[in-house]
Amino acid sequence: MSDDIKTKMWKAMSQSPKVMVSLVNKDMHAEPMYAQLDSDADGRVWFYTTKDNRIAQGGKAMIHFASKGHDVFACIRGTLVTESRSEIIDKYWSNPVEAWYEEGKDDPSLLMLRFELDDAEIWDADPSIKGVFKMLTGKNVQPEEMGDHKKVDL
Repeated sequence: MSDDIKTKMWKAMSQSPKVMVSLVNKDMHAEPMYAQLDSDADGRVWFYTTKDNRIAQGGKAMIHFASKGHDVFACIRGTLVTESRSEIIDKYWSNPVEAWYEEGKDDPSLLMLRFELDDAEIWDADPSIKGVFKMLTGKNVQPEEMGDHKKVDL
């Protein structure tokens, strides 16, 4: 089942790659970011940002994700590191990305971060008929009646 829930998470993230990213053990809010995903990337996600962004220093971090339909939720733990390989920067470069940088790929403020994933906690909010009935009638609902929840390695 954990492979199914991971697949569902990755599919939902590919359809709506907007996430919140925060550094662990830092007293600051999470930052909205657009995840650059690659199914062949062996557990990595990339972010374009600026050198003065609150997550620019990298380190231990968390991604928080809610799918468009609010049926998949995930909290992903890993490490943000600077990505300096030009082939990766070029691979994900697009007009929407370029719009954020006055000098394009040569902008001195440009920073790309790679998120190396450790693990995740994923919720698949797909309630059973029994769970929906209990909610609608005010009965006590058990967590397993509201969908699947797994802790998985990535």
